[in-house]
Amino acid sequence: MDCRSYLGPYLLGPNDENQGIYTGDARELAKAIPDESVDLIFTDPVYQNIEDYRWLAETAARVLKPDSACLVWFDIPNFPLCFDALRTHLAFAEFLHWQRHGHLAPGRTGITVISPCLWMEKGHSKTYKKMANWKSTTNAGPNARTHAWGKPDTLIAKWTDAFTQLGSTVLDFFSGSGVVPAVCKSLGRRWLAFEIDPDTAERARERVRNTQPPLFVMEPEQEEGL
Repeated sequence: MDCRSYLGPYLLGPNDENQGIYTGDARELAKAIPDESVDLIFTDPVYQNIEDYRWLAETAARVLKPDSACLVWFDIPNFPLCFDALRTHLAFAEFLHWQRHGHLAPGRTGITVISPCLWMEKGHSKTYKKMANWKSTTNAGPNARTHAWGKPDTLIAKWTDAFTQLGSTVLDFFSGSGVVPAVCKSLGRRWLAFEIDPDTAERARERVRNTQPPLFVMEPEQEEGL
């Protein structure tokens, strides 16, 4: 009996040797994802590629389950275009952000860097019971161990935990360093991720392989009560 988890033709992490991370163009790979099969989309597109945001919104509206969220990073200069593109098929819920502090040089005033994230929805996701988690920010530095634009594991874990439950399926169209799949493994979630660059995809798989699963896994009924 095959006990592995599939999403259409894709083996979900952590059950396959690819660790749920597939190499290729997300626009083509996503065509095989069944309708209304994903619990959360959490992704970080190239900010200048506005058409990717428009495609993302259309695809998210198809593959997300009803009343589910799509978390999308963007940059402030491109905000109006990104926002308008996402609103073509999704509803706006909230602005989230990652805040970190840096220093220009010894003796000079520090600077605050804000990385904004749009919380969009298909319907109305049920996350308000964990407000403290998803509204939190962090001063952790960038997670650039494997990718220049990597976000901190701690922040990704807080938001992923707030929007999903044990066994939920999380989709990342632009995997990069693999922070979302790695966090999913640490939280006991299933994941599917796409990355167009083969070398980056392999580094992401290695990162996931080196991530420890949770030592204690609650039953879904226990998690509901939190």
